[in-house]
Amino acid sequence: MRLAVTYKDGTIFQHFGHTGQFKLYDIEDGKVVSAQVADTNGQGHGALAGFLAAAKADALICGGIGGGAKAALAAAGIQLFGGVSGDADAAVQAYLEGKLQYNPDVLCSHHGEGHDHSHDCGSHDCGSGAADPMPVFKVGK
Repeated sequence: MRLAVTYKDGTIFQHFGHTGQFKLYDIEDGKVVSAQVADTNGQGHGALAGFLAAAKADALICGGIGGGAKAALAAAGIQLFGGVSGDADAAVQAYLEGKLQYNPDVLCSHHGEGHDHSHDCGSHDCGSGAADPMPVFKVGK
């Protein structure tokens, strides 16, 4: 299987649609057998689901993600583990151990509101609404 993680400087990048890189982990018999960092070349939002499908990813670990991207991943058959932050390698290890904490209902709902997207989705109320922030599950080293 191949597991993808939104990636920046060793950590899980918090906004799927703005990720510049994915770290791709090849897993056999419950262990990582290889890993590589792949540049997205600035593809953005919906195109990233196609990027992951072309990379033959089976699952994705990320922070925040919008509804359109979630739908595109589902259509591509890519399982989503969202609402995760922290060290990318530690998150993959937690996944392999069946201990990864994630939010199955993660939804970054601020798209189109006209504010600056230079933030990380895990750093503000980017959930199902401002009154109900998305839980972010921190994975340590």
